[in-house]
Amino acid sequence: MSSLRRPPLSRNSRRHDLVISTSYRPCVTNVEHDAATGTPKGGTPTRSSEAPPRSWRPRPGLTRTQRSREQDRAAGGASNRLVDVGEGRRGAAHVTLTPSRRTGRVSASLQWTSEGRRKRLHLGEVDLPTRSANLREAWRLAGETGLLVGEDTAGSWASSPATRASMRSNRSRDTKPELRLRSLLHRAGLRYLVAAKPLPHLRRTADVVFTKARVAVFVDGCYWHGCPEHGSIPATNRDFWSKKIEGNARRDKETDRLLTEAGWKVVRVWEHTPPADAAELVQQALVKADGRGARAAPSERTAVQ
Repeated sequence: MSSLRRPPLSRNSRRHDLVISTSYRPCVTNVEHDAATGTPKGGTPTRSSEAPPRSWRPRPGLTRTQRSREQDRAAGGASNRLVDVGEGRRGAAHVTLTPSRRTGRVSASLQWTSEGRRKRLHLGEVDLPTRSANLREAWRLAGETGLLVGEDTAGSWASSPATRASMRSNRSRDTKPELRLRSLLHRAGLRYLVAAKPLPHLRRTADVVFTKARVAVFVDGCYWHGCPEHGSIPATNRDFWSKKIEGNARRDKETDRLLTEAGWKVVRVWEHTPPADAAELVQQALVKADGRGARAAPSERTAVQ
């Protein structure tokens, strides 16, 4: 009796059988899972769906200022975002939210920069429906880490939050006296640098700089630099203010000495000095410098409004 043989398979049939065999995956049923975590008992966590975008993704097109304000609102104020960044200084941290595919929740981290290096601390997972709610929860977790130092008001130079906000809003450059002086100098045909360091290695910034003539101009505020005519010490925190203003005066003298030793001519005028008188002092200094700064190079030009 002849044995029955299976007819040979065509090339397409063999390919079909191969696809079926390689794509087959066994289905395991009746596996008990932990009700709280969704983890199979004795196994690894199951993969959950990703968190919805509205729970972590920021609105598109936000500016840097808008992103900072979003963090301020979530933290309950800008001062609640401060961390120690070294050398007794404070810097603002921010919270980042990223979705976790493993758990289906949102992972929150605290980030800040210290001594030029980015630091990051994982805070945990948050599971609220909106980004704003998750940011608030993340900042609450950040508060429990002990990293947030807040604002140092014990030795503050201002006696109230309103005063601190007002003093922080004061301009450090482009003040009205500076603008008036620069306008007169520019009108006289002089060109200069604005808010520049006369010496690259020296951490001192002059308000107006003539590099070729080596003339540095400082417009000192009456309050901060201890003007003998208009300067006064406030009654509140008097000891602090006295030390602060005296320190500024010592720093000014040190700046003058260092620049003079480096061959620079220093011109200091008070903010109450009439702009025409201040401009005349600057021009006299340029004349004494043999007129080398009367016409600065094109690279020193700056637009003055």
